[in-house]
Amino acid sequence: MDNFIGQFNQLIKSRRSTKPRFFNGTKIKPELVWQILENANWAPNHGLTQPWRFKVFSDLGLEKLAKFQADLYKQTTPAEKFQPEKYERMKTNLLKSSHVIIICMQRQKSEKIPEIEEIEAVACSVQNMALTAAAYGICSFWGSGGVTYTDELKQFLGLNPKDRCLGYLYLGYSDNPATKSDRSPIKDKVEWIE
Repeated sequence: MDNFIGQFNQLIKSRRSTKPRFFNGTKIKPELVWQILENANWAPNHGLTQPWRFKVFSDLGLEKLAKFQADLYKQTTPAEKFQPEKYERMKTNLLKSSHVIIICMQRQKSEKIPEIEEIEAVACSVQNMALTAAAYGICSFWGSGGVTYTDELKQFLGLNPKDRCLGYLYLGYSDNPATKSDRSPIKDKVEWIE
């Protein structure tokens, strides 16, 4: 048991985000993606609402998503602010991923549970996915830039008006995965009251 706990602690400390531009294009086996999703399904959530919903893009789906987001950027950006290099990145960076999981929150119809708690539950599911990916040697990156919070993306994904998109989880392999990070001491962030 001590060995498992030590490995678990090390997994948490060693998990890193690797941006998709560093992925090498190697495909992840579908059964591993399903395991990542299965572990997401076991995140804590108030009232067992299980608000997480995932849209998984691979192969031609990645091309459709890349085209959608690049075209949306081009359509909604004023000419004086349009950056051709950003447009090209939006068309190509996604394609370096094996899979992109779009992270969504389905709002409870009764709205009994506060929305923030549903968002927090989805965030916990993403942590489960990131840790599972790391355990299998798969790189991940949770990104929320670009078109993430637009109504156009919600429509593209078929989400209901009160649902939310909370970002993309990019998955892939890398020849140069991120390995370093830094944290200030936990004692600087804790007030212990007895």
